[in-house]
Amino acid sequence: MHTAQVLSGWVLGGRQAENKFCCTQFGIAILDKFLLTVAVLPIAAAIGGFYYFEDYPQWMRVIALLVAVGISGLIALQTALGQTAWAFRRDAIIEVRKVVWPTRKETMQTTMIVLVVVIIMSLLLWALDSILAWIVRALTN
Repeated sequence: MHTAQVLSGWVLGGRQAENKFCCTQFGIAILDKFLLTVAVLPIAAAIGGFYYFEDYPQWMRVIALLVAVGISGLIALQTALGQTAWAFRRDAIIEVRKVVWPTRKETMQTTMIVLVVVIIMSLLLWALDSILAWIVRALTN
């Protein structure tokens, strides 16, 4: 892929995604930069409001903060970067569904093996430490 193609828009999965609403500059559309800047404003306002309205119950302030984060996320999803992040999330969920998770029995067996090895190693390290301490004590007396 040529540098001109990379600079003209985001590259998604081997395809080039162009922002049709605005010209691009160094791979990020100017409109995208504006939207990402606007996406920060609700969070900043919510953080300021969280401390300004400290006489209100904390649960109300936390809910307002979470709503602001949701609004910021929705604004950010309108950008090419947001669409890329959403596609990554979707692909990650698909991959997690493909994982063959161990059964309860396999999990318990593996956990017991790890615990036994940890206990054995801790006993060996304790014994080594005791021997080395005894040697140092014998040499310094």
